[in-house]
Amino acid sequence: MFNIPHVVILGGGFGGLSAANELRNSLSSSQVQITVIDKKDWFMVGFAKLWIINGTRTFENSIGSLNKLLKKEINFIKDEILKIDLQNKNVKTISHNVSYDYLIISMGAILAPQKIPGLVENGLNLYDYNDLLEIRDRLESMESGKIAISIMGMPYKCPPAPFEASLLIDSMLRKRGIRDSIQIDFYSPAPIALPAAGPEVSKQILELVNYEKIIFHSSCKIKSIESKKLIFENSEADFDLLLAVPPHIAPKVIYDSGLATDPGFISIDRDCKTSFENVFAIGDVTNLTVSETMAVPKAGIFAEGEGITVAKNIISKIQSKEESELFDGKGGCFIESGRNTASIIEVDMFSHSKPSTNLTESTSDNLSKKIEFEKERLSKWL
Repeated sequence: MFNIPHVVILGGGFGGLSAANELRNSLSSSQVQITVIDKKDWFMVGFAKLWIINGTRTFENSIGSLNKLLKKEINFIKDEILKIDLQNKNVKTISHNVSYDYLIISMGAILAPQKIPGLVENGLNLYDYNDLLEIRDRLESMESGKIAISIMGMPYKCPPAPFEASLLIDSMLRKRGIRDSIQIDFYSPAPIALPAAGPEVSKQILELVNYEKIIFHSSCKIKSIESKKLIFENSEADFDLLLAVPPHIAPKVIYDSGLATDPGFISIDRDCKTSFENVFAIGDVTNLTVSETMAVPKAGIFAEGEGITVAKNIISKIQSKEESELFDGKGGCFIESGRNTASIIEVDMFSHSKPSTNLTESTSDNLSKKIEFEKERLSKWL
């Protein structure tokens, strides 16, 4: 009796959904069984969070249901992953034991605000969908004072997003006619705006935020937070509203299984293989170094590319073919200006000898492309 190989995918984000769809579009359910496991039953393109903050979107209108995978003959289990047993090729959730032939780990990065003393009590989390409406309410009711946007750990997801948030918040305050009475400060632990994009693009992003009188403070490494006060290693700063990008870590189950050591991520090469046979890791849960000082950024577009790469390699193995693909490292991130335009940061992480990045000009056409990007992912994957 022929056993149908079972591909189990942990995580229903960009990486997991691109891999599941690539597998199913190439192989029928009699050739491969696919199961996606995620503790939530919805998928959202991350940048929609900023639209919820500025009131152009609701949470309900920004998500797709992972239960729709069933129509594509992709199994979906909504449950929490408790254990990855790499020796016995088994994943244990609260109510299931799922054995696999191939495993794709795409669990993303976990936000860890508790790592910064005082953050949970004194700040709001710019990346947590549970905080979005409160952020919006606070911005809507603020009349004067200081807003601090602070990156509190590297690496973090979607490198341009906090800058985009500062520009969209500037725009919200301008519409309310109170921008002149509110100061926006942006604090980063890095020496330049966007290390992943290099000095040239960083300079252009700095010009974008400076143009809107957003004050960028570099090399501000956070130690702790008190009421209305940020305490950095070498300085302090006041705020009335703190919007934080907290440190990111891998899920605990990743450390428990020995795939990575706390607080790091799973190290991979461009084939996205782990050191365990037929176990792959993709997206934000990984660290794919490009050079001594640079790694592939944690962004959905790269997770998507890695997911497709891994799926193609699994398809080759199932079909007993020799071909194997490497992740090409190409992608792009949008950065919205708050003036109904957007730029695109175009990235090629493995171009010749070093990564190449380029920032396009800010146009309304790019904003349309951003909206289309989201629509396309939701409709083709779910």
